[in-house]
Amino acid sequence: MQTLKLVAVSAGLSSPSSTRLLTDRLLQAARYRLAEQEYAVDVQVVELRDLAVDIANNFVTGFPSGRLQDAIDAVTGADGVIAVTPVFTASYSGLFKSFFDLIDPAALTGTPVLIGATGGTARHSLVLDHALRPLFAYLRALVVPTAVYAASEDWGSGGDAYTEGLPSRITRAGNEFADTVAARPAGRVEDDEVVPFERQLADLRLD
Repeated sequence: MQTLKLVAVSAGLSSPSSTRLLTDRLLQAARYRLAEQEYAVDVQVVELRDLAVDIANNFVTGFPSGRLQDAIDAVTGADGVIAVTPVFTASYSGLFKSFFDLIDPAALTGTPVLIGATGGTARHSLVLDHALRPLFAYLRALVVPTAVYAASEDWGSGGDAYTEGLPSRITRAGNEFADTVAARPAGRVEDDEVVPFERQLADLRLD
């Protein structure tokens, strides 16, 4: 049985937090889907609140602590990443951004990523498309189509005739993410494996 490694990054600041709760629900949905496909799943959650001082020190000294390096290695070595942040000033939190600023821009190339966010009002839901998707596009990750935003009123709500409830959105996003992780070819495409355009032209046969 193949084992897949999922790493979730939660940027919630309180304990417990709605951000961690959403992270756990997304992980659970993905694990269920992968279990249905007979995959073993290794799960790790990176709590950024526990690494806040280490992240700040890294920017000052240029060197990560041992546990910060372990977190970075876990994320960059994962078969799939779930990234969830609270919304601060209509964007991701500074702690969330600071952590991903430490990730090499090529380290997540092709890695499936499921993004999520939490906030006090549904008006901040556009943070998913205006902030999180561009961030992971820059990192060349493969962001799954469905992202999940959870406002305060979403918890415990089943939705209505016009809007999916939070549990339905979590399940759909988790399924898409799990299917993308399962379908991903083994190994990564490194920059030096990309065939230059000039070589592609030279290899063409013009019969």
